[in-house]
Amino acid sequence: MNENKTKVAKISKKLLRTIGRTNATYKLINEGDKVLIGLSGGKDSLALIHAISHMHRHAPFKFEFEAVTINYGMPNEQYNALSEHCQEYGIPHNVFETNIFDVSQDAIRPNSSFCSYFSRMRRGALYSYAQNGGFNKVALGHHFDDMAESYFMNMFYNGTMRTLAPIYKADRGFHLIRPLIMVRESQTRGFVEDNALVAIGDEACPAMLKDVKAPYARAKTKEWLRDMEKENKNLFKMLQASLGNIQDDTFLDSTRWKRDDI
Repeated sequence: MNENKTKVAKISKKLLRTIGRTNATYKLINEGDKVLIGLSGGKDSLALIHAISHMHRHAPFKFEFEAVTINYGMPNEQYNALSEHCQEYGIPHNVFETNIFDVSQDAIRPNSSFCSYFSRMRRGALYSYAQNGGFNKVALGHHFDDMAESYFMNMFYNGTMRTLAPIYKADRGFHLIRPLIMVRESQTRGFVEDNALVAIGDEACPAMLKDVKAPYARAKTKEWLRDMEKENKNLFKMLQASLGNIQDDTFLDSTRWKRDDI
């Protein structure tokens, strides 16, 4: 027996079917792609790297992939366990060192919400790494619960009907993809539990070291949807159907109306 053989994570058939169908529908990963995966170490990004690793082994096309973790430059920030995990499972992984935490000292005011600030800074670092490394796809671990929450947050707090796209082209030239976009959050949580993995939580966010407000809007929207689903078990099934069946000429945006009907 080869003791150096890499481990393979257990992934449910339902999860693999959903991700495979999403990839086929939106053509997220294709022949010859070079894919960078943002790996925070949370349950969603852990599920993502193992799903793409499975795809890499079994898909009828060839592509390259690599996982990268953004180091904020915080005191005592360590990703050794995450690097060892990737090595154990044969997943290419690097840690990208940044000074995001130091830069934030002049940007953050007491009692302000800066989760979005650190998210933008991390995304910028991820994009720079992708651009410098010649990647043509950047994969993020957003799932359908994130998509639903973003839809209602944009509606209730920003006055716009917008959510997370499965794929779009970033200004820097590569495509941002979300292979888990049709997956429920409970499935990524189940993946971590089935494999007895230790996921990194909110404690890894630099905002947790500051005197800042929690992301109130997302927390309230998540709670609202959770309560709605208790009353209607098909809620998220109907939301998925709705977001793929948009009758845009029935809304108040007159530029989308059929002109021959006026």
